[in-house]
Amino acid sequence: MPKVKTNSGAKKRFKLTGTGKIKRKHAFKSHILTKKTTKQKRNLTHATLVHPSDENRVKAMLNL
Repeated sequence: MPKVKTNSGAKKRFKLTGTGKIKRKHAFKSHILTKKTTKQKRNLTHATLVHPSDENRVKAMLNL
């Protein structure tokens, strides 16, 4: 049987933590930043975890 390929987009966007959870970055932090408040931009800086309801889909894309 052939190998299952990892989704290339998911590979670049998600990282695994030591406990097996999936880290992600916030959206809306790449451009058109002039109209966003400083507080909004600051809060989008920090990485967060993928929601438990989406974890299985992301793990499938990463072949975990």
